[in-house]
Amino acid sequence: MTSMKTRYAEIPVYTTKDGSLIRELMHPAVHGNRQQSLAEATVAAGSRTALHRHGLTEELYHVTSGRGLMTLGEARFEVSVGDTVHIAPGTPHCIEALGELPLTILCCCTPPYSHEDTELLEDAAAR
Repeated sequence: MTSMKTRYAEIPVYTTKDGSLIRELMHPAVHGNRQQSLAEATVAAGSRTALHRHGLTEELYHVTSGRGLMTLGEARFEVSVGDTVHIAPGTPHCIEALGELPLTILCCCTPPYSHEDTELLEDAAAR
């Protein structure tokens, strides 16, 4: 049966290949929806995700708290609450939390997020 609703407090947190803490708000592997996933990502203050890309997945990042520095291909720009960024498949990207607060982002992925579609472009120690 498809889960029509999730409860934030009941969703476990895990770490993705890029190093962010993720809470899958809705994902086909768990909830039965089909075409996309929606997750909340948290990047700790003073840290960043690993530079990576997705071969198939298109992503939307929507910043809900904190501020960050987005690397998107050759571009680098600041993002803050209310900003939304489109990440096309195959585009190298990472995001850094700026300031003293964590950066929190809603991430919508189509097709849904999978570790298998995540290619790290740097060694984790390089961050």
